[in-house]
Amino acid sequence: MLRATINHIKKFDDLDKCKKYIEEASKDDKLVLLISGQFGRQLVPLIHQLQHISAIYIYSEDKNNKIWARDFRKLKIVKSDLEMLVSRIIEDHKHRSNTEELVWINMHTTTSDAEGISTVINSPFVFSQLLIDSLLRLKSNEMDINELMYCCKKEYEGNHVELANLNEFQKEYSPEKALWWYTRESFFYKTLNAALCTQNIHMMFLYRSFLYDIYHQLQQCQSKCSVRVYRRQQMSIDALYDLQNYRGQLVSVKSFLSTTRRKPITDFYKDVDTIQQNSFEQVLFEIDADPKVVTTTPFADISKYSDFFLELEVLFMPNSIFRLNTIDYDDNQGWIIGMSLCNDDDHSLKEILGHMKKQNGIGEMNLYTFSKMLWKMGKFDQAKMYYIRCVNELSDNDSLLFKAYEDLAEITSQQNNYDESMKWQQKLSDAEKKIPKNDGHIKSSESVEWKQDGITVCGGNGIGHKLNQLDGPQGIFIDNDTTIYIADFFNNRIIQWKSNETTGQIIAGGNTYEHGTNQLIYPKSIINDKQRNSLIICDFMNGRVIRLSKQIKKKTKILIPNIHCSGLTMDKNESIYVSDWTKNEVRRWRKGDRNGTIVAGGNGKGNNSDQLNVPTYIFVDDDYSLYVSDMRNHRVMKWEKDAKEGIIVAGGNGQGNSLKQLSNPQGIIVDHLGEIYVADSWNHRVMRWYEEEEDGEIVLGRNRNEAKTNQFFPSGLSFDSERNLYVGDQENNQIQKFEIIPD
Repeated sequence: MLRATINHIKKFDDLDKCKKYIEEASKDDKLVLLISGQFGRQLVPLIHQLQHISAIYIYSEDKNNKIWARDFRKLKIVKSDLEMLVSRIIEDHKHRSNTEELVWINMHTTTSDAEGISTVINSPFVFSQLLIDSLLRLKSNEMDINELMYCCKKEYEGNHVELANLNEFQKEYSPEKALWWYTRESFFYKTLNAALCTQNIHMMFLYRSFLYDIYHQLQQCQSKCSVRVYRRQQMSIDALYDLQNYRGQLVSVKSFLSTTRRKPITDFYKDVDTIQQNSFEQVLFEIDADPKVVTTTPFADISKYSDFFLELEVLFMPNSIFRLNTIDYDDNQGWIIGMSLCNDDDHSLKEILGHMKKQNGIGEMNLYTFSKMLWKMGKFDQAKMYYIRCVNELSDNDSLLFKAYEDLAEITSQQNNYDESMKWQQKLSDAEKKIPKNDGHIKSSESVEWKQDGITVCGGNGIGHKLNQLDGPQGIFIDNDTTIYIADFFNNRIIQWKSNETTGQIIAGGNTYEHGTNQLIYPKSIINDKQRNSLIICDFMNGRVIRLSKQIKKKTKILIPNIHCSGLTMDKNESIYVSDWTKNEVRRWRKGDRNGTIVAGGNGKGNNSDQLNVPTYIFVDDDYSLYVSDMRNHRVMKWEKDAKEGIIVAGGNGQGNSLKQLSNPQGIIVDHLGEIYVADSWNHRVMRWYEEEEDGEIVLGRNRNEAKTNQFFPSGLSFDSERNLYVGDQENNQIQKFEIIPD
C-alpha cells in the first residue's frame, strides 16, 4: 500500500545505521520517517533539525509519546493503528508538494536605480535562465532518450505501478501528448519537476526533448487574454517570513508552475491526533498574467489537454519571471501573495540576459556549445562530462573535435589536473596529425591593407582567469608604447598587457561580482585620459563610469553614477561621451557637468533617424561628429555636432551578411580619412565603410568555417601608431594584431 505512493522505502532495525543513512542522504532528497515510540525518543532529537527531513510519524500505543513529540514541529502524528497511520502518510504525501518550502522559485534580489533598473546580477538566477534556453535549442537523440528511460526504471525499481507507466510511455508517447503526460499522475511530472527544482543538469539534459514538446504545445495554445490565476499551498512560517524580504523583487520559476483559474477555498488540513498544527501557514498566490507582454516563456490554459480537465489548469513554463508585488494577511483567506508576470521589455535583467544568451549564439545549439556554456558559468565538472560526451559522438574529421580536445585540456588544467590536461593535449595532437594540411589561402579583396593572418598578442590560452588568459574581452586601446589595455569582461577586470609579454597585469577589479569602488562587474569599454594619466572605464553591471589612476595602484573615482553605460569616447576638449543602452541615448559630459547633454538618440527605442536601439561602442572625430554602433538596428549612425538627427553611414539594411548589411555591430574606429571600421560581430568580420557608400568592404574575417587565425567574434578595435589593427576576439578569448601591408 505504502510502496505504490512512496517510491523508495528503506527499513532499519539498527538505530545507529538508520541515523548514519539519514545524515549521509542527499540534501536534495526529502525523507519521511516512520518510527516506533521507543526508537523515536532516541533518534528524533538527533535528526529533526536536518533540512532534508520532511516529516516524522510515530507508531506507538504509549500515549506519553505525544508529550515529548510536541517539541518537534516535523513530527506529524502519533498513532497506534498502523493502517490509519499509513493512510495518513499517503494523504500527507499527496499534499506534500503544497507544504514544502518554495523549491519552485528562484529569488533574485536586485539593487536598482531610481528608474527601477537592476544594477547587479544574481548568478544562479541567470544560470537557470541560460540553462533552459540552451536545452530548448539542443536537439535530443535516441541514445539520450534511452538513457533517460534507463534512469527512470532504476529510480522506480520494484514500483510496479510506475514501471507500467514507463512501459506505456515508451510505447505510446508522442509530442502531441506531452501536456497530457505531464498532468497525469505518473513518473513523468515527478521526475521532470524534481530535476528542474534541484537543477539536476544531467536529468534536465536527458529530458530536454520532452521539455521542448511541452514548450511547443504551450506556444500553440498560448493564452490570448489577460488572466488572474491562483495557487493554494501551505508554507512554513520561516519560509513565509523569508519571502517577505523579497517584496518588489523578481522571482523566476525553476520548474513548471501549475495554477488554476478557479479561486480555491481555504483548506486547513487538521487531525485531532496531529501533534503540530501551527508550523505552516495557508498561502494563496494570486498571479496576474498578460500574454501581450511576454513572448519568450509561454503560458496557457491546458484544460483540454489535461488528464484532469475540470481543474481549469493554467501552466507556466520554467524561466517565467514574476514581480513579487504584495504579501498581505486576510482573516478568511490566510496569507495572499500577489505576483505579476514580467514584461519582456521591462524586467531589469533583460539586457544582461540578452547579452549572456548571445554568448551562446542563436538558433540550434550543439553539444559543444552547450558544454562551453556550462564552462563559462563555472560548472567545470558538468562541462567536462558533456565535452567528453561530445568527443565520443563526433567523427574524426569534425572541426569541433579539435576544439573539444583543446577545451578539455584547458578545463582540466584549471582544475589543477595537469596529467589529464596533458592527456587531452596529446589527443588533440594525434587527431591533428590524421588530418591532411589545407594548402588553401584566404583571398583578399583589393582594398585589404592588413595581413590576413593575425598574431595573438594577448590571451589565446583558452578561457580562464589566469594572467595569460582572458574571458570575453570587450573594449581595448593601445598606448603609445604599444601597451594594450583590455576590458576583460567576464573576469571583471582591466588587464594591462605590455608589448611582447606573455602575461598581463591586473590594474583594476579581478574579484567576482564585487561592488566596491575599486571593483568591477563586466567592464565593457575603456579609454585613455592622457591629460590626467588615467583610464576611464565603463563599469557595465555596476551602472557607472569610473576613473582609474595609472600612477596610484587601483585608485578609482566614480565620475558618473547610475548610468547603464556600454560605450565611451573622449573628444579633443576632454569631454566624455557615454552611450546608455537602456535609455537608448548618448550623453556628453563637459567639465563640471552634473547631468550631461544628450547628443544622440534620447527619443525612445526605435529605428528612426533620431532614435537608437541598444547603442554600444562610440567614436568622436576632430569635428565633434559622433559615430554610434546602433547594435539592434544593425547600423552605424553619425551625429554631427548639435544635430537633432543622425545619418546612416554603415549598414541599416536589416540584419544580414551581405556587403550592405551588418549583424550586431560593436567596436568602431574612424580614421583621419573618414573611413569607418566596424566590428561586424555576428558576421565574424571587420568591415570598412566609406561615407555615402551603400556597400562596405571586408577588411578581416568572412571565411568562418576555415581553420584560420582570423576567424573570430570581434568586439573592440584599436590602431597603434603604425596603423596595425588590433581586434578583441571575445569568442576565442584573445587580442589579435593584424600587421599593415606596406605600400
